[in-house]
Amino acid sequence: QVKLVESGGGLVQAGGSLRLSCAASGRAFNTYNMGWFRQAPGKEREFVASIGWNDRNKWYAASVKGRFAISRDNAKNTVYLQMTSLQPGDTAVYYCAASTTTWGSTVSEYDYWGQGTQVTVSS
Repeated sequence: QVKLVESGGGLVQAGGSLRLSCAASGRAFNTYNMGWFRQAPGKEREFVASIGWNDRNKWYAASVKGRFAISRDNAKNTVYLQMTSLQPGDTAVYYCAASTTTWGSTVSEYDYWGQGTQVTVSS
């Protein structure tokens, strides 16, 4: 089992940047595929980005490709989401998730979730 704790959210103006972090504890972090999802008020939780356990596979939602970058540091048990050119439409609670089997884009494919961190982008 793994526990995930997100940090780095906050309020930023449109065009700005933020870096989210997700610290993992528990079972060997380097065996997990990791994902970032987000959920805006009144909307379904949606996929943002994912990264394979060996750091070779990365996948992005079309809405963030070219603006967001996912990375991981297995020595620090941490996965990051660097967000640039932020827009008001990026406002949401951002969740980190871990999967033993996939780096897919579906919520149900992930086994463990953090509590989320709020990102608010003002216009």
